[in-house]
Parts: sequence; structure tokens; C-alpha cells
Amino acid sequence: MSAGNSGQVATALKSVLEKIAAAAQRSGRNTQPRLVAISKTKPVEAVQEAYDTGHRIFGENYVQEFVEKAPKLPDDIRWHFVGHLQSNKAKTLLDGVPNLALLETVDTQKLANKLDSIVEQLGRPPLPVFVQVNTSGEESKYGVQPNECTALARHIRDTCAHLRFAGLMTIGQPDYSSRPENFQCLEACREEVCKALGLCAADVELSMGMSGDFEQAIEMGSTNVRVGSTIFGARDYSKKQ
Repeated sequence: MSAGNSGQVATALKSVLEKIAAAAQRSGRNTQPRLVAISKTKPVEAVQEAYDTGHRIFGENYVQEFVEKAPKLPDDIRWHFVGHLQSNKAKTLLDGVPNLALLETVDTQKLANKLDSIVEQLGRPPLPVFVQVNTSGEESKYGVQPNECTALARHIRDTCAHLRFAGLMTIGQPDYSSRPENFQCLEACREEVCKALGLCAADVELSMGMSGDFEQAIEMGSTNVRVGSTIFGARDYSKKQ
């Protein structure tokens, strides 16, 4: 679908929200998982159409595209950053997106320390972050190994006063969809983190599930799903920055 086909984004978004609600009901939970509408490579007009339906949570992957797009959209959007973030681009991101609500891809102590310092410099409230875990074991994927996620979560909680450890995130297999074992791995990571840090499962979100598998992810415990192409249509990766 293209941005020019008025109404298609709104219709697709409504369908995804209905599927999320049904999956949550099947899982027996009382709370509705959060939908992050991933708008990478998509024009402002497409995001605005989704916003006009009442949706407020959107995600971007590329820093340069993000800092150019966000100022053109309403400032009550709760943005998530869901791409790999290089430490040298952290200030550009936080400077350019004052309404960044959550950063899902912290995968090193170096990045956590950099973010912590920048948030302090900017005088922002503590920034919620997820630790990204490489549950598929692929070298092409970013994220800490499952046996390293507790150490990074502890580092964020104990030494990064201007960040708030809020959960764990994974991407999954090469086609960017996860398999049950990836979801099970992230759930096991949460159990370890909660045990080590004295946290309740409700305090540690699981961000897993994308366009191809968000319903299954919700049934397996995801609290945060990242859906892009199912809402906005196929992406134009020539615009990747």
C-alpha cells in the first residue's frame, strides 16, 4: 500500500489492533500488549494517517531518518527507537527526538553509559531502555548473548542513574520473524534477570514479535510488539540511512 491510498493505513492498523486483542485474550492476560507501529522508510503522511486514528506509539530504526521525521509530526507521539544505535549517534538521536519514550536496543555497557551521560546533559527525565538479546545466535544480529543479559541489566540499573531498565527485546531469525525457541529464550532471560535483580516479571517487559509473528509472540508472553509492513506496506530500503 502507498501513502497515497488514503485510508489503507488506518484500515490495516485497525486490523492489527483487533488481532492483538484476540491474541491477548487467547493468552488469558488482562492487559493489552503495546503496539509499536514501525514507520521506517515511510513518509510523514502515512504516520499522520495512523496518528489520526488515535494511535500514539510509533517506532523508527534509522537515526537520520528519525530526526528528520519526528519534528514534522505531533509532539505527543511516544516514539520508540528500535534499530541498532552506534554510540556516536546517541546524542543526535536524543537531541533530535525530545519525545523519545523508549530505546529498545541497548546492547553494550558502552552504549548504556553514553546514553546515561547524554540524558543527564540534556536534563531529560530518566530514559526507559530495553536490553537487546540475540536469541537466535546469529553473528549478523546485534544484542547480548542470553547469558550476558543479566549483567547488562544490572549495570543499567545500578550505574546508569539517568536510564531505567524496563525490559528485554529480541529480533529473531534471518527473515526477521522469531521462532518459538527465540520467544522461550527471551522468557528464560527474564526469569534469570528477575531472580538476579529481585524484580517481578511484571517489571520486565518482553519486546518480541513483528509483522509475521506478533500474534504468536503475544500468546507466548510478549508485552510489546513491533509491527511495520503489515500496517504501512512494503518498505523502500533505498531510503535506508
